[in-house]
Formats: sequence, C-alpha cells, structure tokens
Amino acid sequence: MSRLRFCLQLGFTLTVCLFMIVPVIMSVMAGLTANYFVGLESGLTLRWVQEVWALYADTIWLSIRLALACLCFTVLLGVPAAYGLLRSKRRWANAIEEALLLPVAIPGLATALALLLAYGHMRGFRESWLFILIGHVLFTLPFMIRPVLAVMRGARLAELEEAAASLGAGFRQRFLGVVVPNCVGGILAGALMVVTLSIGEFNITWMLHTPLNKTLPVGLADSYASMRLEIGSAYTLIFLAMTLPLLVVIQWAGRFANRSRTP
Repeated sequence: MSRLRFCLQLGFTLTVCLFMIVPVIMSVMAGLTANYFVGLESGLTLRWVQEVWALYADTIWLSIRLALACLCFTVLLGVPAAYGLLRSKRRWANAIEEALLLPVAIPGLATALALLLAYGHMRGFRESWLFILIGHVLFTLPFMIRPVLAVMRGARLAELEEAAASLGAGFRQRFLGVVVPNCVGGILAGALMVVTLSIGEFNITWMLHTPLNKTLPVGLADSYASMRLEIGSAYTLIFLAMTLPLLVVIQWAGRFANRSRTP
C-alpha cells in the first residue's frame, strides 16, 4: 500500500508539473522556430529574438531599472517599518500590520487610478518612470515588511539589543550592527518577492505607463496583440532568460547568508 501511495503521489506531482511546464516549453519553442504553424520542420532560428531586442530592448532595461529601484526603496522603507512594528506595543500597530495587505487585496487598476487622480495633473512627474515606480513600491512593500517582521520576531532581538546597549552601543549601532544582520534572511526573502513582482507587474503598470515608458510586461502584451505569435513567444523567452537567473542568484544568496550565520 505504501508503494502504491508513493506511485500515485509521484504520478500526480509529475502531472501537475507537466501541466505547468509544457505550455512554457511550447511558448519557448514557438519563439525559436521559423514558423510556429509549420513546427520544427521549418527550422530553428534566433531571428525573432533579434527582432524583439531591436523593437523592445528599452522596455527590458526599464523593467530592470524599475525592479532595482523598487528593491532599494522597499528595503529602505520596509526594514525600519518592520522594526517599528516589532517594537511598538500599541494596538494601532496591529491595525497597521493588517492594513499593509490592502495594496495586495485592492485590484492594481484601482491603485493606479488612485495615483492618477492624486498626481496625474503633475505632467512632468506623470510622464516619468518614477510615477510607475511609486505604484510598484506601494504594491511590493508588504512583501518586504512581512518576511522581515517574521524573522525579527524569531531572532530574540530584544536580548541582543540589550546586550549591545550594555556595551555602550547607540541606537544606530544597534540597528545596523545587530538588527539588520539578524534579519538578512528576511530581507533576501523579501527581495526575491519584490524583484519578481516588480518585473512581472502588469495591472498597475498598464494604467500608469506612457508610450515612452513601457515595461517588459506591457511590451509583452503589445507584442502578442500586434505582432506575430513568434515575436510574442520570443519576448517570453527573453523574459524567462532575464528572471530565472536572477531568482537563482537571490535564492543562493539567501542560503549563503543563512549558512554563514549558522555556528
């Protein structure tokens, strides 16, 4: 019975994996074939990838710039915010922690519309990529605060800070020398979420972008809507080639940080 159960579980797992992976493989192959409707018989080519790069390279660089800027802002805002929520003993701290989920629960289009109503009249700001950055920071900030706060709660920071204070460390020394090093795992976990969500975010970006400020997901939607299927698939290939190594590097950094902290 145990062997049968194992085979059933393995078969179910492989079926689910194939259900998710096969469409990705088909999309990648469509971006590498000369003619998708003819199939592999038409031959393999990098022509569509080259055309995507020629047409949409600026969207790729903008997405990378947005993701890195979003990561910087969420770290600078999220780590102190998580620390403040940890140290606060007041009831409103719990309300704020729950309110952090609002940008996730509210549809991205509604968030973008609110930003347009509030700041859309500022023409120079509206046409800048910084306008999109604000939407990304609002959306991704909870994904930085939550894991950092969870790590802080399990790190016995109060005892460590008390020991550092007894040695004469000031607040800045305690925060940078005790708090931040002990929540590196949470920061890296949040960074993984922030970068991936920022690169792939579409709803907010679609409402806030201008013709001169298209990001990678907006360009991907545009290529599928107005170009050949092969070009849209080649765009997907570039998207995967850009995000997958980044995810591997961030996960490796998280494991390395956890390993270095283990005595």
